[in-house]
Amino acid sequence: MAKLCPLFSGSSGNSYYIEASGSGILVDAGRSAKQIENAMRANELDIKRVQAIFVTHEHSDHIKGVRVLASRYHIPVYSSRGTLEGMEEAGALSEKFSADVIGWEGMEVANMRVVPFRTPHDSRESIGFCIHTSDGRKIAIATDLGYFSQTVFEAVSGCDIAVIESNHDVRMLQNGFYPYYLKRRILSKQGHLSNEACAGELPAFAQSGTTRFVLAHLSQENNIPELAYQTALCSLQACGMKQGLDFELMVAPRENIGGHTILF
Repeated sequence: MAKLCPLFSGSSGNSYYIEASGSGILVDAGRSAKQIENAMRANELDIKRVQAIFVTHEHSDHIKGVRVLASRYHIPVYSSRGTLEGMEEAGALSEKFSADVIGWEGMEVANMRVVPFRTPHDSRESIGFCIHTSDGRKIAIATDLGYFSQTVFEAVSGCDIAVIESNHDVRMLQNGFYPYYLKRRILSKQGHLSNEACAGELPAFAQSGTTRFVLAHLSQENNIPELAYQTALCSLQACGMKQGLDFELMVAPRENIGGHTILF
């Protein structure tokens, strides 16, 4: 049995812990090393089990804690070539740990196979990850999406768990205080996925066999967890699907202080 623990999720920082057969990985480390250590402790997770950190892209809410965390525990870091170049420029890498490109064929680590896929986002070379456990389970991390590309759709389809971005409510964003250029960026095809865009694809994913959804990377200013949840729930129920029978749905907590670990 494997476990997923969303440690942090949202515009203020993102980090997910996945464990299989006693070994684990982190996908992103977008809060301080101390905050990640505390979140793992609160969820009764041993950071010494982390065998690798996989980074989706170089924006600060995904890499803030990488340098200190990887240096302190000598954890290797993997990402796309473009992302590593961006991290180097941002000062997020160090000689105290290795940082290597993960090939598109993926790699074996911590009793899991981790396979990257391209994601449409305004960074150097943004990627998501499919994680395959030794007992045949599969989880996809797909956040920071301007839209659902065919590549992303194929990666997420058929997963046991899909962590999917539901970043903003369009009306809240349009009527909010963000400057025009930032609103335009978020709404672009290289920006972030709205509640409506996320919810619209969930029935197709459920029909493909993906039945557990974790809504993630919610904007603190332009979204409300209950709104994201209800938008997704209504989309699934409108197709005749029933919560607890055909699918399970949750919102990743902004900060996991304990009790939000998913076994799969």
